Amino acid sequence: MFSGIIEHVGEVQSVSLRDKAMDMRIATHFTDLTEGESIATNGVCLTVTHFTPEGVADFHLSGETLARTSLGALTAGARVNLERAVSLHTRLSGHIVQGHVDGVGVLTHKEAAGDSHHLRIFMPAALRRYVIEKGSITINGISLTVNEIYEAIQHDGQQGFEIGLMIIPHTWIHTDLSTLKNGARVNLEVDMMAKYIETLLRHSPEEALLYKGSQP
Repeated sequence: MFSGIIEHVGEVQSVSLRDKAMDMRIATHFTDLTEGESIATNGVCLTVTHFTPEGVADFHLSGETLARTSLGALTAGARVNLERAVSLHTRLSGHIVQGHVDGVGVLTHKEAAGDSHHLRIFMPAALRRYVIEKGSITINGISLTVNEIYEAIQHDGQQGFEIGLMIIPHTWIHTDLSTLKNGARVNLEVDMMAKYIETLLRHSPEEALLYKGSQP
């Protein structure tokens, strides 16, 4: 589990495609890694398969990960947002993030707004029911607040909507957002709690009574 607070911006050193999967090496700047630990990389939970004392780590990306995220487009030199898994004594400064990407969005607009920056992100229509104004959203692993919602937007023939985000200077400097250009694909993770609530509400009263009646 993660919180959406980026710890380091790493640099991709190499990528290697093989058998519909990809091996990726990243200079993470974490010097106390352990084999098998999870690191959210642009919002995608990846497992460290090998590492050096200097913090260079290897990751294996399955075909499923490549199909459902934007990581397959990364090349050597790309900057990536990194966060290690939270622990029980960690402050939850963002929101609960799983590192399981729900979809891929597109940056459609970026402009300075005083010392901050205003972004608009196109999102697939299927995710609309999980997004509320002033709610939390994870973009490339960053916990952000939805400021505006723009309904009924079409992008490259896909129906969806856009969200407006205000990025403060600290986030702008300490993540990859400043490097993104209009048209960049970004990983999206909606609030996990919204998905759980939807699942609970889907069960009919009859199913709830049946479950209750089966309990001792």
